[in-house]
Amino acid sequence: MFRRKLTALDYHNPNGFDCTDETQFRNCIVWLEDQKIRHYKIEDRGNLRNIPSSDWPQAYQKYLQDVSCPFGVQERQEAVDWLLGLAVRYEYGDNVEKYKNCQPLAASSNSDKAVDPLVNLDSNSPDFKAGVTALANILKIQRHDDYLVMLKAIRILIQERLSPEAITKANQNKEVINTSTVIRSDVLITAKNKRGSGFSQADNVSLSGFNLSCLFSFSLQGIPVALDKHILGFDTGDASLNEAAQILRLLHIEELRELQTKINEAIVAVQAIIADPKTDHRLGKVGR
Repeated sequence: MFRRKLTALDYHNPNGFDCTDETQFRNCIVWLEDQKIRHYKIEDRGNLRNIPSSDWPQAYQKYLQDVSCPFGVQERQEAVDWLLGLAVRYEYGDNVEKYKNCQPLAASSNSDKAVDPLVNLDSNSPDFKAGVTALANILKIQRHDDYLVMLKAIRILIQERLSPEAITKANQNKEVINTSTVIRSDVLITAKNKRGSGFSQADNVSLSGFNLSCLFSFSLQGIPVALDKHILGFDTGDASLNEAAQILRLLHIEELRELQTKINEAIVAVQAIIADPKTDHRLGKVGR
């Protein structure tokens, strides 16, 4: 499973490497640090190079922590795959010009046909599991027994929150909320001054929309919400279900807020027309 990366790194035996063999495993880790990663200074590699030592597992665990590896000692295959990926990245960084001029592989006769990259994906492959787990750790996604479910969650998060379109839309919505809040407040104050009386029911709706915009404008900024401060109103008997219900309720409220904002905008647009009627003085008469 590591053959391609080991071959790219010019490892002496990429086809015969066995991660479950303790000696091969330790030798590979030392080779990666000495030849490719070079995180430690030469004089600081003594404990890691002392392969026969009984303290080597502790030195290896410290090494994983020092290079910020998201996997532990018990996740051997995932950790090796991550270290190989780190070594490949450093190798490319040291020889950018060399690899930048590499010619692409010859295209196959079916290159004009769209190929789904997930068709030949092996969900039981350790490489796949290690990659999905690493992405989940980076994006702070809860781990799941089914790695395909985790991959789907990663895809949804990237599409909805991290894609260029999603980021642009979030920035635009943020600007619209800040602008519309000021506009709506100015319109309400102007309308009240013109009529010289209290707000009508329609004005209260608009004012309600104004307050909601102020209240929920933080949601687009990614500020965490304290769920324990929101009362659910019922109990499912399960803490996880209660938390999920609270989240769904907040999302539903946000959708209602968006609907209320659109209604308020329509009301304000109508009020801008009817609140200041135009009078044709030519039609007026004095006396009988």
